[in-house]
This record gives sequence, structure tokens and C-alpha cells, in this order.
Amino acid sequence: MKKKPNFEEIQGQLNQERKLVSFDNYDLSVRELLTMFENKDIIVPPDYQRKFIWNEDRQSKLIESIFLGIPIPNIFMATNSNSTWDIVDGVQRIGTLVHYCGSEQMLKLIKKEKNLEISHLEKFTSINEMTFSQLQRPVQLSFYTRPVRVTVLDDKSDFGVRFDLFERLNTGGVLLSPQEIRNCVFRGDFNDDIKELARDENFNSVVRLKPVDEHNGTREEFVLRFFAFLDNYKYFEHSVKDFLNDYMENNKNQKISNNKKKIFFKAFRFIKESLPGGINRGSRNLTPVNLFEAVAVGTALALMEKKEISTSTLQWIVNHEELKKYITAATNSRRMVEGRINFVKSTLLEND
Repeated sequence: MKKKPNFEEIQGQLNQERKLVSFDNYDLSVRELLTMFENKDIIVPPDYQRKFIWNEDRQSKLIESIFLGIPIPNIFMATNSNSTWDIVDGVQRIGTLVHYCGSEQMLKLIKKEKNLEISHLEKFTSINEMTFSQLQRPVQLSFYTRPVRVTVLDDKSDFGVRFDLFERLNTGGVLLSPQEIRNCVFRGDFNDDIKELARDENFNSVVRLKPVDEHNGTREEFVLRFFAFLDNYKYFEHSVKDFLNDYMENNKNQKISNNKKKIFFKAFRFIKESLPGGINRGSRNLTPVNLFEAVAVGTALALMEKKEISTSTLQWIVNHEELKKYITAATNSRRMVEGRINFVKSTLLEND
């Protein structure tokens, strides 16, 4: 039986983890928030920009709550090294404020053509069917000066904490996939290159996804998996999420080298020629991540050792019972990861 941690161990871990999290709280007026947004001091990460989804009735209710002084949930931000703030949780609320009384230029940032016309309010009914510009100046001023509580993760907190913040506060109808969160947290040259490579024709031909996964960062995550496992599969630990986060954080400010891009292109060109039906097994026309790791990384490693390999072997390898053992049941261990990747690599080289 596993020994239960004692009080000192529990308290020690709690104290250690709390030291990693540092927040500041602000009560900002609506006008201050809008000014920061307009000056791009508040940034909507690109993967959030397409997710302003509240309908106009729900937006109207938020505006009513602010007018009436009814508390609304905190808006959460994360500080960047240049002191700008990323929106973590609150894109719907910030977007609503911009939609209601933002300038024409601000409206473009949330992809709206005109300001919100309030509708279907049951308490503050006198502003129904009115825009902000139609209100008298004193009423406008009363709205502009309403406070909104903003909680900001400061830049002393590490990127693992920032990822956790996005993941835990991923609410309000904006549900991001783990890769969309990485795209927000680890912005930089590496992320830009991942997005570019995810559009490669050969890669897209062999990686088959569900329709729902075509626009939620899953393709970019497959590219990330390729490079992370190509470089570090021998050091893999149990958590795939942490493994991918660490790799992306360590590489976020550097472009993918031309040599690595050549390996990527060569591997997926080879896979397309070998597996015209894509990377899959049996009757399912979808690409399992474990099979992807085995085939993509194993093929790349083989091609790095030998420039020319026959394309006739890979289909046989994909359906081999030995590989099946490495991609089903308890697959996220170093032994299983190494096993499936090395099986594809060694079998390609041995049977050429």
C-alpha cells in the first residue's frame, strides 16, 4: 500500500506551489479597460479572436449588470514581459464592452461592423433598442466610470503556471483545446513555424482528423508532437501535456531550423507515398496519436540514418502485431513510447 504523505509533506508542497503563483488585483473603470484595449495594452491572443460568441441578448444583460452595479465575475489577465496583458478569462466580457461603446477601429478587432443595440432587458428597460451613442452624456459617463475587477498574473510566474491558468479558467463559452492554449501562452517564432508546417500538403494528406478537430489546433499539436518526440522521445515521462508544454516553452523564441524542416517534409512525403490511405489501422479513417508518433517519428529517424528507403514496407509495419502492442493499453510510458518509435525505425532499416 502506498504510504500517505504526512502533514509536513502536504504543507511543504502547498507552500512550494503557492510560491509559483503571483497575482495583482485592480479595480479598473470601463473607460480604462477600453483605453487599454484600444492602445493594445490588453491583447486578445489570436486563438481567442475568433471566439467572441455571446449573442446580443447575453451581451445586453452584461451591460445592464454593469449599469446597475450588479457584480460580474473577475476578468483574468496574464502579464507579458513588455507589461501588456493577455486576456485569459474574460474575452466575452471585454468583447461586449467593445461592442457596446468601442470605436470603429476597436470594433474591427472583434469583427463587428456596428455597436451593440441593447435588447430584451427586463429591469433597465428604458435603454432597450438604444445604442451607447444615443444615451445622454451623464448616462454614458455613469457607465464609463463603473468599476470592473481585474486579476492579473504577473510576469514572475512561470509559463507552466500561465498554462494552468488558461486551462483552469477556460470558461464563459470559450473552450480552448490544449494546443490552442499553448498557442496563446507560447507565442513566438516556433509557434509560427508549427502553424506553417501544419498546412503542408503531404502532412495533411496522411493525418486524418475528425471534422471538429480541424479548427481547434489539433493539426498544430500533431506537428508539435513530431518535433518533441523526434528530439526527446528517449526522455519522455508519463505526462504528454507536460512533455509538450516543456518542449514548446524551451523552443518558443527560436525558429525551426531548415534541416529539421527538411526532415519533416521528407518524412511526410515518404509516408504519403507509402500510406496513400493515411496513417490509420483497420476500418477507421482517423489517425490515432500513438500510431502517428510511431510512424512519423520512426520514419524520420530511419530517413536520417539512410537517405533512401523502400516505400513498400511501411504499410506492413503499420498492421504488424508487434507495433499493435506498443500503441494499445498503457501507452504513455517511456518504454512504450521508445518501443513503438524504435520498432518502426528499425523495421524500416532492416527490411529495406
